[in-house]
Amino acid sequence: MTQATEQPRLQRRLGARDASLIVMGGIIGSGIFVNPSRVARFVHTGPLVMLAWAIGGAIALIGAGVFAELAARRPQDGGVYAYLRDAFHPVVAFSYGWTLLLISQGGGAAASAVTFAFYIPAITGIHLSSAMTTIVAVSVIALFTLVNCLGVRQGASTQNAFMIAKLVAIVGVVGVGIFAIGNAVAHPASNATVPPFDPFVAIGLALVPVMFAYSGWQTSSFMSAELRDPQRNLARGMLYGVLGVVVLYLAVNAVCLIALGQDGLARTDTPASDVVRAVFGPIGGTIMATIVAISTLGFITNQILTAPRVYYQMAADGTFFSALAKIDPRTHVPVVAIAVQGIAAMLIAMSGKYDVILNWVTSIDYIFFGFAALALVIFRRRDAASGAPKPFFTIPLHPWSTGAFLVVAWAIVLDVLVKSRSDTLIGFAVLLTGIPVYFAFRRKAARER
Repeated sequence: MTQATEQPRLQRRLGARDASLIVMGGIIGSGIFVNPSRVARFVHTGPLVMLAWAIGGAIALIGAGVFAELAARRPQDGGVYAYLRDAFHPVVAFSYGWTLLLISQGGGAAASAVTFAFYIPAITGIHLSSAMTTIVAVSVIALFTLVNCLGVRQGASTQNAFMIAKLVAIVGVVGVGIFAIGNAVAHPASNATVPPFDPFVAIGLALVPVMFAYSGWQTSSFMSAELRDPQRNLARGMLYGVLGVVVLYLAVNAVCLIALGQDGLARTDTPASDVVRAVFGPIGGTIMATIVAISTLGFITNQILTAPRVYYQMAADGTFFSALAKIDPRTHVPVVAIAVQGIAAMLIAMSGKYDVILNWVTSIDYIFFGFAALALVIFRRRDAASGAPKPFFTIPLHPWSTGAFLVVAWAIVLDVLVKSRSDTLIGFAVLLTGIPVYFAFRRKAARER
C-alpha cells in the first residue's frame, strides 16, 4: 500500500523586515518624483501643499492600522482576498482578485515597465523606437517573472534590494535638495493675479494624486502564507512601512518647496530632477533618470511578487483555474500564478492601454479599501460574540478611525468618478465582469464534484 504524497505548500520564509520593505515597495513607485508638482497646481501655498501630503499620510496610516488589525485577527492566506471572502461573500473577494489581475497589478507593472524603457535614452543616450520600448518593457517583466518563479526568498530579496536602493535614492534627493537651497533654484514667483479659490475644494482635488502616491500598502497582506508569525509581523510591517513612506514623502515635498518655491514647483513637471540638476548641472538629469528607473524596477518586482498569491488562493478555493493552485515542489511558489501575472502585464504593455488602466486603479482600489474597513467592523463583532482573544494589534479610536477611513476611501472613488467619468465607468465594468466569471467557475466546480 503506497502512502499518499504530501502536496507541496507555500513556506514561511519571510520576516517583519521583509513585510516592511514589501509595504514600502508596494507604495513607492515613480509618483513621488512627479506628483508634488501636480499637488502644487491645485493649492496656492506651500503650507497647503504640505498639509495635503500630511492629510494623505494620516489617511494612509489609518488605512495601515485597519489592515494591521485585519492581519492580526485573520492571518489567512490571501490577505485582502481572504478578508473580503470571510466577511461578505466569495464573489466580492473574487471580483477583487479579478481586478488585481486585469487592472491594479497588471496595469501597474506594465506602466512601470514602459516608464523604465522611456528613461533608457536619458541614461544611456541610446534612442529607442516605439517597438524597442515595448520589447524592453516586456523583457523586464519577463525577467522579474522568472526571478519570482525561483522562490519566494529570491523574489523578496530582489524586491528588498530595489527597495533599499530606492530609499537611498530618495534620501539622496533630500540631501541634494539641502545643497540646492543655496543655489537659488527657485523660479521667480508669478506676478499674475491668482483667482480666488476654496482651500477645502483645492485640498480635496490635491488628495487624488496624493492618495495615488500613498496607495499600495495592502499588497504585503497577500504574502500572509509565506510570513513567519503573520499576526505580528504583517501588522508591524504595515505600520512601520507606511510610517516610513510618510516621513520620506513629507521630506521630499519640503525640499522641493524650499528649493523651487511653491510657484516653481507648480510650473515644473519634473520637480525632483530640477532639484538634482541645480546641484549637479546637466548630469543631474541622468542621475535622476537612473533613480526613477531603479524605482520603477522595484515596483515591478513588488507587483509580480505579491499578487500571484491571491490568484493561488482563488484557485485553491475552487473559484479560478485549478492550475494556479499548483505549488512547484522545488521552489515552493505558485509558478503558474506568477506566470499568469507576468503574461497579463506583458500583454497590457504591448497593448499600450496601461495609461488608461492606471486611470481606473485609484477608484477600484479604494472601493475595496472601503469594504476592508467594513470587514474589520464585522470581524470585531463576530470575535466579541465568540469570545475570541484580543489580537496583537487593534486600531486606536475604533470605530471612529475605521469609519473615517471608510468615508474617505469612498469619497475618493466618487471624486475620481466625477473627474474621469468615462474611464472610471469602464473600470467598474471590468470589475462587474468578474461576477459572471465567478459563478461560471462555481458551476464548473459543482459539476466536477
